[in-house]
Amino acid sequence: MKRITVLGNNSGRNAGDAAILGNLLRDISEQYPDVLFKVPTTHPGFIVKHFGKFNVKPVPLLPWYGAIKNFGIPMATAMLNTDLILICDNILFDRKFYNPLFNNLASISLVAPFCRRKGIPIVLYNVSIGPIDHPYGAKALQRVMDASKLVITRDKQTGQLLDRLELRHPEVIQHADCALNTDPTSGARLDEIIKEEGLFTNQAGTVGFNVNAYIDNWSMTGTFTQDDFCKIIAEAVDRVIDGYDVDIIFFVTQIMDIENTNRCISYSRHPERIKVISNATYTYEDIAALLARVKLHVGLRTHTLIFSAAVATPMVDISSYPKSRGFMKTIGQEERFISFENLNPDYIKQQVDEVWANRDVISENLYSIVAGEKQKAKSSAKLLAPYLD
Repeated sequence: MKRITVLGNNSGRNAGDAAILGNLLRDISEQYPDVLFKVPTTHPGFIVKHFGKFNVKPVPLLPWYGAIKNFGIPMATAMLNTDLILICDNILFDRKFYNPLFNNLASISLVAPFCRRKGIPIVLYNVSIGPIDHPYGAKALQRVMDASKLVITRDKQTGQLLDRLELRHPEVIQHADCALNTDPTSGARLDEIIKEEGLFTNQAGTVGFNVNAYIDNWSMTGTFTQDDFCKIIAEAVDRVIDGYDVDIIFFVTQIMDIENTNRCISYSRHPERIKVISNATYTYEDIAALLARVKLHVGLRTHTLIFSAAVATPMVDISSYPKSRGFMKTIGQEERFISFENLNPDYIKQQVDEVWANRDVISENLYSIVAGEKQKAKSSAKLLAPYLD
């Protein structure tokens, strides 16, 4: 039996990360049934509860096992006692490089040279990389690249970053994000959620919104306070409600975002028209299913955009992350983004107006384009044959 160590943000706090893991486990298990997945995680119970149907073993990243999150004995042991390492999502960046509670690149780069010496291959699996803004980050990334056999990206920007930094690297293949292949909840369970939450009772429709908890850490630091940002979003939400007589669902895909979501609602003039759907209660499959029912979605976190694309729901990107912009370009929606320079209620409403007027055409185009991206994401499993067959 081959062992695969899967490195990502697998704490259970982020629906996007859970979707990446769930779809990766399914795609690879279908291709290679005789595989054991080792998943380093700060929440072993989450892995067992939600992914126990696969042959998966959580590796606890907890202090009493000698770990400070991803730094310590469990992570190193998981990387050095395996047949293949998969690095997923967007965990290779140099922000807060020396903080193991936030940064993965530093820890992975320390162990990667020992993996290389032991002949343990590393494959970057449907990833984004970056930002890499400092020489120490580039050096750390080079250590990972030197131990890697293949880089499968989910965007063009990752390959461009490697070339710009002039790093030695293996073959780069552009595929897509695993989460695109999420199977939305359906049938009686979906009906039950809709009834319990009182959703989609307005014949005029519902529009989705999403915000996060640390907007000023990634985009235009110091330009917006949290209150400034939430007041802008709240006013934009009110204008959408007033303009189209719709209801609003705020989708929370990272538990830490709940506070900012509630702050936005507190500034709205129509809080009674707003519902919250959070991954603290619902699975990523549930969230994808509900996003399929909204008229359009305005999102800040990348995976709310990815879930929307997966179900052909038109979207607007509040462009906080480079990976979000890269994804929107990949699916032909790059013009439907709002930079922080243009973040004001008028411009948000203007973008919503354009998408609202063309939502049927946009949805048809998304369905066509994303079908190809889904196939790319799934086919990445076949590229692991040299290490698993």
